[in-house]
Amino acid sequence: MKDHTLHLRERLEQLRTAEPQLRARDQAERLGISEAELVSLGLGENVIRLGGDFKALLKDVLRLGHVMALTRNDHVVHERKGVYDNITFYDGPHNMGVAVNPDIDLRLFMNEWVYGLAVIMRREKGGDLHGLQFFNARGEAVHKIYTTPQSDMLGWAYLIEKYTGPQEAIILENREAPSPEAERPDEEVELDIFQDEWRNLKDTHHFFGLLRKHQLTRTQALRLAPAGMVTPVDRLAVEQILTAAAERAVPIMCFVHSSGCIQIHSGPVKHLKWMGKWFNVLDPAFNLHLDTEAIATAYVVRKPTEDGIVTSLELFDDRGEMITYFFGARKPGQPELPEWTEILENLTATASAH
Repeated sequence: MKDHTLHLRERLEQLRTAEPQLRARDQAERLGISEAELVSLGLGENVIRLGGDFKALLKDVLRLGHVMALTRNDHVVHERKGVYDNITFYDGPHNMGVAVNPDIDLRLFMNEWVYGLAVIMRREKGGDLHGLQFFNARGEAVHKIYTTPQSDMLGWAYLIEKYTGPQEAIILENREAPSPEAERPDEEVELDIFQDEWRNLKDTHHFFGLLRKHQLTRTQALRLAPAGMVTPVDRLAVEQILTAAAERAVPIMCFVHSSGCIQIHSGPVKHLKWMGKWFNVLDPAFNLHLDTEAIATAYVVRKPTEDGIVTSLELFDDRGEMITYFFGARKPGQPELPEWTEILENLTATASAH
């Protein structure tokens, strides 16, 4: 096993020398291992394996003060700065939790939080970057937390002392991601009942229950939606809606999920920039990096609530997997911002004209 680890370390060094800009996720892919296994190659150098209760650890992240939270999937990275506070966990088979704050707003699915690593990344400028990285059973990152210049490093020392576990390398037998769920044949769906229940939704969160009840994938549900509830739009519509939101100072909500976390930004977006295929939000407290080549389909989706119709833009890849989705910023009990409604109505009017 040690020989295997040494061989991987040598190959990693060669790769880093040849392509210093390559991200850890891409390095792992080149080496044929998971990101968790790749990062754990640094054990004994700049990496410490974490143990103990990750729920307790997340509550203790408050000791770091100001940090940056990062959640990503295959096609998008969501980075939000703020303080980890107001975290609640719920008993039950899904082992869920929430962090509800103006800045750090998370939905946590703790069954996916299998491995934890503390990483110190050496940098020539700006001092070392300290990070807590969490991975699922397949070695895929579910969430990362990084220090900022405002972080309290006494809090870092506390976390390392309290949560250091056995320093064993992570070696996985199975790194295969589950296949996307197969769709039911459309003719098996009780279409009238499904569409009627959609039209009578009282809360956007009830949509997930509607999908489960009728055993529908999200893209299938959008395809079978009641008339007027879903409009396919240009796959790059995200640029148009974020540009309009930035120009008109309309606050938005942006959701990005991994297998173990949904991370939400609520607030304005200002600085938008293309970098090759990546469309980016580059604001002081919020960054979004979206691989636009991965977007296969985009839809404007309308859901009834007790506060009126709520409208979102939803982006999917070619496997029908959700990439990211956007709403106008709102709280339960408040109607949708009319400016957001107008931005998406303009989008659907453009789509209808083509």
